[in-house]
Amino acid sequence: MRYPIPQHRASEIQAVLHALDGAERVVLTTHLNADGDGTGCQAALVSLLRDRGCEVRIINPTPFPDLFRFLLPDPDPVLEATDPDAAAWCEAADLCIVVDTGEVGRIGRVKPMVDSLPKVVIDHHPEGDSPIEGVYLRDISAAAAGELVLDLVRTVDGPWSRSVIEGLYVALLTDTGSFRFSNTTAGAHRAAAELVERGANPDELHRQVYGSVPLRRYQLLERTLPTLRQSDDGRVAWMTVSLADFQELGCDASDLEGLTDYPRGLAGVEVAILFRELERGVKLSFRSNGRVDVNALAREFDGGGHVRAAGALVQGSLDEVRSRVMERVAEGVARELAGESGGPVAGGEVEGERDAAGSGAGRER
Repeated sequence: MRYPIPQHRASEIQAVLHALDGAERVVLTTHLNADGDGTGCQAALVSLLRDRGCEVRIINPTPFPDLFRFLLPDPDPVLEATDPDAAAWCEAADLCIVVDTGEVGRIGRVKPMVDSLPKVVIDHHPEGDSPIEGVYLRDISAAAAGELVLDLVRTVDGPWSRSVIEGLYVALLTDTGSFRFSNTTAGAHRAAAELVERGANPDELHRQVYGSVPLRRYQLLERTLPTLRQSDDGRVAWMTVSLADFQELGCDASDLEGLTDYPRGLAGVEVAILFRELERGVKLSFRSNGRVDVNALAREFDGGGHVRAAGALVQGSLDEVRSRVMERVAEGVARELAGESGGPVAGGEVEGERDAAGSGAGRER
């Protein structure tokens, strides 16, 4: 091995491998609006599980993003949750592996399909209020779930297929924001270095993820930038994506990638928010520049995530939700910057974590 696996991970990896023993039909799932970490892990795990003689299907609560399909091995393992065969396939399975989330609410419509299955959860988020029951490989110090899957693959010495190498490199690349976010640890660099040694091409993979965006993404930015606002004290900034624009342009969740960088990049801003209007609510994506714990802010709306990146899904009209959120965020920012600690004050209905604005390629914590 090129570097030692942390002991606390090693013991959990053995528990995961024990859970995999004897599995013949495995369901892989991840959180709503899958990102590069979730999909990269899934691509790698498909290869690992097939190598162990398992039948495997990826069944996610929302469609598998086209941006990351190049990572998947042949034959294509994706079965959409809306497919009539999905529930039947889950019913005949003997194990479910959940990656990049440990929260019941985050696996959406897949939950009832896999309720009766034993579960393995591979995650790097703090435990939330509604944890999925199962065997855990969890380490919140990991830069990405992909770092944990890499340690799993290293423990059994492969397979070192293209889907394993590229999938796990993309998982690290995207969750560290191209190795620039604060979760870019020495461990993340060591993991990436090993994957490069094994054949990952950083230039090509970066181009695949970040260098071939559709025109509609820039058209969405063109329509969203005029909504950029900043609070009177300059500490909070936000933008809004309307449902009409999103639908008219034919966007998907990956087209929201990077939008929070614009409000967060304004001078003096501590917290940035992206409001995304949905048919029955509003998605919130919070980002912090370091001094404010946006996980705590998101939990006020039954959301969650990381200290520097979190999200929630709140029921209500755009104007009503935005007004309520801005009032509480202003209070929370003032409280945190004053050195006070305050707990959650209320809730909404939620989907929290990495990019509550949608799937894409990067998470900062």
